[in-house]
Amino acid sequence: MRAEIRRREIEKERERIQRDADAIRARCTTLAGFVREAWHVLEPNARLVWNWHLDALCEHLEAITFGGMTPRLLANVPPGSSKSLICSVLWQAWEWGPCGMPSLRYLTTAFNDVPVKRDTRKCRDLILSEWYRALWPEIVLTRTGETSFANSATGTREGVAFGSLTSQRGDRLIIDDPHSTETAESTAERQTTTRRFREGAMNRLNDQERSAIVVVMQRLHEDDVSGTILKLGMEFVHLCLPMEFEPERKCVTVIGFQDPRQTDGDLLDPIRFPRTAVEKLKRDMGSYAYAGQYQQRPTPREGGMFKRAWFEGKIIGQAPAGTRWVRHWDLAATKKTTAARTAGVKLGRAPDGSFVVGHVVTTQDEGNAVRKLIKATAETDGFTVQISLPQDPGQAGKVQKTDMVSMLAGFRAHAEPETGDKITRAEPFSAQCEAGNVYIVAGAWNDAYLDELCLFPGGSFKDQVDASSGAFGRLANASRFTLANVS
Repeated sequence: MRAEIRRREIEKERERIQRDADAIRARCTTLAGFVREAWHVLEPNARLVWNWHLDALCEHLEAITFGGMTPRLLANVPPGSSKSLICSVLWQAWEWGPCGMPSLRYLTTAFNDVPVKRDTRKCRDLILSEWYRALWPEIVLTRTGETSFANSATGTREGVAFGSLTSQRGDRLIIDDPHSTETAESTAERQTTTRRFREGAMNRLNDQERSAIVVVMQRLHEDDVSGTILKLGMEFVHLCLPMEFEPERKCVTVIGFQDPRQTDGDLLDPIRFPRTAVEKLKRDMGSYAYAGQYQQRPTPREGGMFKRAWFEGKIIGQAPAGTRWVRHWDLAATKKTTAARTAGVKLGRAPDGSFVVGHVVTTQDEGNAVRKLIKATAETDGFTVQISLPQDPGQAGKVQKTDMVSMLAGFRAHAEPETGDKITRAEPFSAQCEAGNVYIVAGAWNDAYLDELCLFPGGSFKDQVDASSGAFGRLANASRFTLANVS
C-alpha cells in the first residue's frame, strides 16, 4: 500500500511539473526563485523557512553569474544558515540549467572530504532528479561519481578536500569552511590552511579575470582564511551577517545590499533561531566559539586586550585580610539592547599592593529593578565597601547622581564623570593583570567574567570590563575618598 501511495505521489508530481513547467522555469530565472522551487527535491521533509539573508546570498551569487560585481565573494554567515546548500549545491544546478551555462566547470572544497562528498552528491542527485530533468532535459550527465561528475556539454564538478587542492582548475572555485573547529585553534594547522589558500587556491582558475572564487565560512580565528583576505585587502566583496546585529559593523556591499536590521541585537533569522535558542547557544558553546562562529567576530582564545594566561593560578579562596574594597557600577541605559547590561564589580586592594576581584553581579533589568539591585548589593557588601557610580554628562547626569547617592544614604557612595573611551579606561587595569598583580576570588561568576575580559574589546558585552576599569580607577585614586580597611 505504501508503495502504491508513493507511486501515485510521483505520478501526481510529474503531472504538476508537466502542467506548470513554463511557470516553474519563469520563477527559476532568479537564483532565489530556483532555491524555492528546488528545495522540496533536496529537503522533502524540511519546510523552507525563507529569510532575507537567503536573498542576500542569492543576490551576490547572481551578481557573479551576470557580471554585476568582481567575481570574488567572501561570505561570513552563521552555521545553519543554508550557506552550503545555496553556494555549493544549488548555484551550480541553477547556472547549468536555468542560466544555460552547462559548460561551466566547478571545483569545490572544504576542510575534509565529508562535506565535499555530501554536497557533491546533493548537486548530482538534484540534476538527476525527475523534477530537474523534466524542466532542463538538455543537461545530461555522462559521469556520476561521488566526488566527480560531468555533463555532455563538458561541464564538470570536482570535489576535493582543501588539503588536496592541486592539479585542478575550474571556472568556479567554491571554498566552503576550509578550517575545522579543531584545527583552526592550532597555529601550525591554521597557517598551513591559509598558506594553501594563498599559494594553492588563488591560481586554481581557468581564467584569472573572469572565473570566480567564493569563500563561504564561519569565523574561527582572527587569522583564518577570512582574516587573511581582509587583512591583505584582497579584492573580495565581503558579505558579513552576524547572528545578532551590531550597528557599528553593519554590512553594506557594492551591489547595493545593506543589512536591513536597525536595532542592536536584532536576530538574523528569528524563526530558525529565536532568542531562546540563541541564548542556549551562547551558554552551551561559550563566548569564544559563539563570537567567531555566530557573530563573525573572532577573538583569539588566548585573549585580546586581556590574556587568559594572565589569570592562571590567580584564582584564590578568599581575599587577604586588610583588603580595601570598591564596588563600581557600569549602568546600562536600557534593556532593549542585548549588548548592554548593568554590572557591579567589587575590586579590592590588598595590603601588599595587589588587586583582588571579589565579586561580580550583572543584570539586564532597568529602572527601579536596577536601583533595587544596587541597594541590595550594598547591603550585602556592608558599609565598609565604597560604592562608585558613573555620572553622565549634563543636567540629567547630575539629577541621576543626586538620586542614586540619596538612595544609598548611610553608605559611602560617590559618583563622578568618566573620561576617555572604554579601551582607554581599561588600559591601566589590563597592565596590572599582565603584571600578574590581579587575583580573582573563586565564584560561579568567574567563567563569564573571564570570558568577557578575554574577548574585550571584540565581544558584544563590555560592561564587566568597564566596571572593573572604574573600580580600579577609584582604587588608584583612593585619596579622593576614604577607603576603610576590611578584614
